[in-house]
Amino acid sequence: MLINHDTRCALDSVVDLINTAPAIAGREALAEVADLRAFVERNKVSEIGRLDRNDITAVQAVRTRFAEVFATTDDATAATMLNAMIAEAGTTPRLTDHDGYDWHVHYFAPGASLSDHLAADCGMALAFLIVAGERERLRRCDAPDCRHAFVDLSRNRSRRYCDSRTCGNRLHVAAYRARRREAGEAGEAGADEAVAAS
Repeated sequence: MLINHDTRCALDSVVDLINTAPAIAGREALAEVADLRAFVERNKVSEIGRLDRNDITAVQAVRTRFAEVFATTDDATAATMLNAMIAEAGTTPRLTDHDGYDWHVHYFAPGASLSDHLAADCGMALAFLIVAGERERLRRCDAPDCRHAFVDLSRNRSRRYCDSRTCGNRLHVAAYRARRREAGEAGEAGADEAVAAS
């Protein structure tokens, strides 16, 4: 699946945003204005001015709505949710080539709040996935103790974990140890039966 740089950045931003929720991060990761500023810097969100406590509440509300899009099981419901978010954000598509990037489209209106910026740009990135018939790429980690969101951009849509080096590797090691333990117990049981039979 071919995804341009701007869409990929918006998908990364929405995943990062969802993963700041208390149920996933273990605490409210967007509790302070400094947390929002760190999110903006981490995701290189452009054209963001001064942030205040009102932005915290607004961004948390957008985060909840994006999490609901990830939780949907059908395209029509996801499309309805995204259409509402994108319309409420006052989407204004415009071409830009800021910060050394080639021409690309921004969907947020000039001077938009951070929440409207995210709703417009990230909402459109998710809309592109639905248009491409790829909504099932919006996933949650399969590790039982991790519910991080991620977008599966693997060629065959086979990614199961938010990070194969942590969650994936941890579960593979646990399964390997369980198999070894079962094999050891089966071997001990066989030896006990052999002793009893002799």
